Amino acid sequence: MSVPLLVILMGSKADSAHCQKIAEAAQQFGLEVVQRIGSAHKTPAHVLKLLAEYETGSRPVVYITVAGRSNALSGFVDGAVSAPVIACPPPAEAFGGADIFSSLRMPSGIAPALLLEPANAALCAAKIFAMNDPAIRERVRAFQQQQAQKVTNDDANQNV
Repeated sequence: MSVPLLVILMGSKADSAHCQKIAEAAQQFGLEVVQRIGSAHKTPAHVLKLLAEYETGSRPVVYITVAGRSNALSGFVDGAVSAPVIACPPPAEAFGGADIFSSLRMPSGIAPALLLEPANAALCAAKIFAMNDPAIRERVRAFQQQQAQKVTNDDANQNV
């Protein structure tokens, strides 16, 4: 089986800090991560060229798209690939956070998943890969057990 690849595609370099959080979270599951920059609005031909590079390979791929404001990138990527797409837009205070709607409302036949927390987007990608990769599946289970253990440890240490 080919090594799975997580492609994080950001709309601009301004999104790099958000993408780095996703990449760091993904690495704990042993995922290979590549970060790329391309805008659905400003460089659609470039984005399509990038996607063709990954879609023609034999490796399992999941895309995480990171774009704010008018998040056309997630829908654009989803319409151009057969692999799963996860939208993880950066947090925004502008417009009272209403720009999130550009990530929620998609045309028929366009279905990127939406996760707002970078670590959760990485976890979702790992779970997708885990469906066919026992090593990643075990890392996901170990992570979930660690999360559960934190809660039970916190409960045990309460002064009730």
